[in-house]
Amino acid sequence: MTDTTTPRIAFIKARWHADIVDRAHEGFLAEIARLMPGARTDAFDVPGAFEMPLLARKLAQSGRHDAVVAAALVVDGGIYRHDFVAAAVVNGLMTVGLDTGVPCFSVALTPHNFQETPLLIDFFRDHFLTKGAEAARAVHQILDLDRTLAAADRAAVA
Repeated sequence: MTDTTTPRIAFIKARWHADIVDRAHEGFLAEIARLMPGARTDAFDVPGAFEMPLLARKLAQSGRHDAVVAAALVVDGGIYRHDFVAAAVVNGLMTVGLDTGVPCFSVALTPHNFQETPLLIDFFRDHFLTKGAEAARAVHQILDLDRTLAAADRAAVA
């Protein structure tokens, strides 16, 4: 961890459907401010979901961030299998966390039959706000657990 009193979190946002994805960032910021006052969140934009794991790895390896969160909306555009992209992204983020020891969190959602209608756009904007807050709670819980484990390790050595 960079600093146990002021954690630093990277938040990666895919730009496809940015009006929806940005709501996850908003929900995250509001909830992390409530749970971890003083926490710093750095936002990074990438073109799409597929680019998130590589940036997550770079950020995790930098040593500047205690956690990485990545948000995207991966939809079935009728041309490619969106489930392959979603699986690659989630697996990539998991690999980054396992390889670096920096926890990575996914807010990469893959709805079935997404259509750009006002009703569905509003639904997903609200849903992403909720998912962002949930990601903040997960980050808080894992970083707290990391601090507890580190304290137990120090106590065992003493």
